Amino acid sequence: MAFISSVIYLVGSLTIAAYLYDNLKSLFSIIKAVLLPLFQPQLPKTLVEKYGHWAVVTGATDGIGKEYARELARQGLNLVLISRTKEKLIAVTNEIESQYKVKIKWIVADFAKGREVYEHIEKELMGIEVSILVNNVGMIHEPETLDRVSEDLLWDLLTVNMASVTMLTRKILPQMIGRRKGAIVNLGSSSELQPLPNLTVYAASKKFMTFFSKALEAEVAEHNIHVQLVMPGFVRTNMNAYADHVLHGGLLFPNAYTYARSAVFTLGKTSETNGFWTHAVQYALMKLAPEPVRTFFAHRLFNRLRLVSLEGKQKKLNLL
Repeated sequence: MAFISSVIYLVGSLTIAAYLYDNLKSLFSIIKAVLLPLFQPQLPKTLVEKYGHWAVVTGATDGIGKEYARELARQGLNLVLISRTKEKLIAVTNEIESQYKVKIKWIVADFAKGREVYEHIEKELMGIEVSILVNNVGMIHEPETLDRVSEDLLWDLLTVNMASVTMLTRKILPQMIGRRKGAIVNLGSSSELQPLPNLTVYAASKKFMTFFSKALEAEVAEHNIHVQLVMPGFVRTNMNAYADHVLHGGLLFPNAYTYARSAVFTLGKTSETNGFWTHAVQYALMKLAPEPVRTFFAHRLFNRLRLVSLEGKQKKLNLL
C-alpha cells in the first residue's frame, strides 16, 4: 500500500509540475531573458555580434513592425523594410535614418497578392546577408460572424497571415543555413490561446503561426538558427482600432514603442515569449483556465465588441 501511495504521489507531483510549467512558461520566458546574461556573461552582447548586420522587417510602416525596425536600428542593424505603401516606406526610412546611422533599403510588396510578390522580394534581397527576419505583417478585421465577413477579406487574411511567414521564411532560410547563424522572429498573438468566435479565422491563423514556429525551431536548431515566437496581447496600434479601451492605453495595453523595446530585448534569450511582462502575466492566468472556459469568455468579449462596432457604424449612418 505504501508503494502504491508513493507512486500516486510521484505521478501527481509530476503532473502538477508539468501543468504549471506549460501554463507559466510564458512568464518564465521574461524572467529568463532578464537573468540569462547574468549567468552566461560569455554570450555575445549585441544582436550584431550574435547574428549579423542586416534585419528584414515585414509590415514595417506601422505599429509593432515599425517599432521593431526602430529598435533593431538602435541596436546597430541595417534594415530592409517591406510594406505595401511606398510613401509610408519612404517616410519611415527617413525617420529612422534621422535617428540612427544605419543603412536602410525598402521594398514595396503587397503580401495579399500571393505568390507573385516573393520573386520580387527575392530579387531585391540579392547580395544582402539577412541575419534577422521579423515576420510581422498581418491583418485582422473587426469582430464579426464568419457568414458576414466578405470572401475577399478572408482570402486576404489567409494569404497575409499564413502564406507570408511560410514563403518568406522559405526564401531566406537557405542563406542562414549556409552561414550557420540567424534568427527568425514570428509575430503571432495571444489570440492563439483559444478559439475566438467572431474572429474565427484570425485566431486560427495565429495558431498556425504557433505550430509553424515551434516545428521550425526543432528543424533548424542543428544549424545554429534561432526561431522565436512572439505572442503579444493587446497593443495600442491601428490594428486594434476597433477596441476603444485598448487605444486609451494603460499598463495592460502598452504602445508599440514600449512593446517592441521589451520584445526585442528577449531576442536570442527565449524561443517563446509574450514580449511584455503584463502580457505574460495575462497569458499565464488565462491559460490556467480550461479551454472551454476561455472560449466562453472570449466569445462574450468579442461579441460585445462586435455589437459596439455595429452601433458606432449605425450612429455614423444616422448622422449622414
